[in-house]
Amino acid sequence: MTTRLFSFLLLILLASCQDMRTQTTDAIVHPEARHPFSWQNATVYFLLTDRFHNGNPANDAALQRTKPTPPLRGFAGGDIAGITQKLREGYFDSLGITAIWMTPLVEQIQGAVDEGQGATYGYHGYWARDWTRLDPAFGTEAELQEMVATAHQQRIRVLFDVVLNHTGPVTEQDPAWPESWVRQSPPCTYTGYETTTACTLVKNLPDIRTERNEAVDLPPQLLQKWEAEGRLQQETESLNAFFASSGYPRAPRYYLLKWLVDLVHKYGVDGFRVDTAKHTEPEIWGELQKEAQKAFAEWKARNPGQVLDDADFFLVGEVYGFGAGGERAYDFGDRKIDYYQHGFHSLINFAFKWDAGREQPARQSELETARSYEQLFAKYDALLREGSLAGVGVLNYLSSHDDGDPFDRDRTRGWESAIKLLLSPGAAQVYYGDETNRPLAIAGAEGDANLRSFMNWQALEQDAAVQENFRHWSRLGQFRRRHLAVGAGLHQQLREQPYLFSRTYAAGGVQDQVLVALQLPQGPKTVPVHGVFAEGERVRDAYSGADARVEAGSLSFDTPYPLLLLERW
Repeated sequence: MTTRLFSFLLLILLASCQDMRTQTTDAIVHPEARHPFSWQNATVYFLLTDRFHNGNPANDAALQRTKPTPPLRGFAGGDIAGITQKLREGYFDSLGITAIWMTPLVEQIQGAVDEGQGATYGYHGYWARDWTRLDPAFGTEAELQEMVATAHQQRIRVLFDVVLNHTGPVTEQDPAWPESWVRQSPPCTYTGYETTTACTLVKNLPDIRTERNEAVDLPPQLLQKWEAEGRLQQETESLNAFFASSGYPRAPRYYLLKWLVDLVHKYGVDGFRVDTAKHTEPEIWGELQKEAQKAFAEWKARNPGQVLDDADFFLVGEVYGFGAGGERAYDFGDRKIDYYQHGFHSLINFAFKWDAGREQPARQSELETARSYEQLFAKYDALLREGSLAGVGVLNYLSSHDDGDPFDRDRTRGWESAIKLLLSPGAAQVYYGDETNRPLAIAGAEGDANLRSFMNWQALEQDAAVQENFRHWSRLGQFRRRHLAVGAGLHQQLREQPYLFSRTYAAGGVQDQVLVALQLPQGPKTVPVHGVFAEGERVRDAYSGADARVEAGSLSFDTPYPLLLLERW
């Protein structure tokens, strides 16, 4: 990061975090000192490790995966060290991020796949070759330990993305695992439970036989690889100890379960985002959560100085097609499964972008826009407090790495996107570049590659419109982080025009309340407080940094922005 960009971010922090007084010259008092963290109110930053920031160019050509590829189909240099660098520069902190979710870090297939569009490498992390080793293009174990520790120092949780239902594709360098381990047909047809789980997602993506309980030997590819790397004895002894202590059969899924749980033992990661969860028997996820929770507790006991709180290990799942508002159980057509009863605390919400108005008309009156906000907020408040999702969580998003129809493909609705995502009840997933207008359509790119361009750091440094969008996301993100009420509190509309609502949280001895006003005039403005704040109380607008005193039941501000984020000061 250049000096200019660092100075820019520092100014944002100083302007937007006036209430984060420093205890020492280098320590920030984070808002969780007053309001405990909750996954219900989390702001999760999702990034492709290879496409975020290159912190260590020396690993760019790891495993010699240098064959020419079509646009955005090869490794681009992003790595774990780059994430750590941005943590230290305060980038995530400036956005109010409370958790980072990275694409899988395990070693990927060495060869390239020809998908009819040219060669493609496993830069994205979902084509595993060896679950027991980090991919050298992403970094080393020491770098990952440093990254997790740095995040925890800033009270930012870390989610590892994990894959259990398939290996990477078969290439000349990556032969298929034995038939006792994987199936290479039939392809999934999604007409029922069996045709969604006991099948291959796509051609040449071997499916792990997770339904089996019969013992199997390790794949010869792994044995040969570990022996060549000088760690065959270490890995086999570790497996023997695991199976002896757990009592699990040496079936394919339990090998993978062990390798995934090792990530918790080693790094103290706070949770898993589970890929392709509906393509595996649901029982495995409860087993994974149980073993990961045990490993998490053991890691906390060994590392008391790094423990953030007493929260359990967190599991959020990708059950493709699950959307808040329908049935809580996912319907396969011939069977329904409630994944919340199989270890998951939260599921990714595929309905959110549509609820937010994916097909919103280009022109709307201020009153219609206010109604669209209220419809969205009221729906999720009802679902999460007393509806079908009461007691569990959802992770809302507007763009992602494999959603070809994002909410704001042309990046023309950044203001609205941030408000709807970051002020909605439930947890929020910010996809890397939402805050910087990173393009989602790239010349020459095909399919998902359009969504996976390298982070546009130069635009953030040089483009005034990008900087303004970043400031908007930052102010909303910091407000959300300070207040459990935003994502986890009771929503109440107080006025339709201008649109005014409160959020109130009261649980576990924590009390929090905020007032938000939208569709306001730029310049002088007055809003009633409806009893949220007391007469004579000093109140701060977290968006502008201005403060005012309640007089005659109202607050008056003169700011250049059409919204107010009101909090006790």
